[in-house]
Amino acid sequence: MRGWWQDLSDLVLPARCAGCDRSRTPLCARCTQAVHGAGPGRVRPRPKPPGLPVVHAAAPYQGPVRAVLLAHKERGALGLVRPLGEALAGAVRAGLPVDGAGAVALVPVPSAPWAVRARGHDPTRRLAYAAAAGLRRDGVSVRVLAVLRQRRAVADQSGLDARQRRANVSGALAVVGGASALLGEVGRIVLVDDLMTTGASLAEAARAIRAVTRSPAGAGEAATGPGMAGPIAVGAAVVSASPDSFEINRN
Repeated sequence: MRGWWQDLSDLVLPARCAGCDRSRTPLCARCTQAVHGAGPGRVRPRPKPPGLPVVHAAAPYQGPVRAVLLAHKERGALGLVRPLGEALAGAVRAGLPVDGAGAVALVPVPSAPWAVRARGHDPTRRLAYAAAAGLRRDGVSVRVLAVLRQRRAVADQSGLDARQRRANVSGALAVVGGASALLGEVGRIVLVDDLMTTGASLAEAARAIRAVTRSPAGAGEAATGPGMAGPIAVGAAVVSASPDSFEINRN
């Protein structure tokens, strides 16, 4: 466990690199490059859960990338928000049409309330705002809509296999009342998270979104909901995904 003197020193001097624990900087150049990966690409877990939209990720969840994500999520290393947000922005950008996407909404997958209390922050929501800032600098019309809420308690996903994770989160998410009108003001909804392993959480988030937008369950399909001016496309983006989900898409 960290001592108070270690927390105080981090306020005065740069912390050791969260990825390699070597250089005296929150994230060294080599680990920054690892977080951004070789370039964001489409990822798909195996087995693919029903209803999972098209997902893009920046880097495989291994080595320094895993260490950096855990440092941000579990140890509250907020100095990592910007590089992780930039990596997430790259994954979002990879899923946008080259001829422009119109208005884009980033919808973070919510953490369990008990996890937010334990960590002292919601890591995915924080990364969503950082990614939105980077996208705006590139001229993308984007906003963060944190409209998903857990409507029932779920267990910790770690240690659960793909089937158990689907059962754990099935029906757990819902869109807050009145938010369907906000979703109807955009042309594309991108679900965002820091990590995809089995895809169960993203598939459940997509189900909740489709429930209020009357969107079909096909990945990447457009939908028109009540009061909506035009079709809405639903996709997803994450900072990192399991290495084998990248390998599948190279075949």
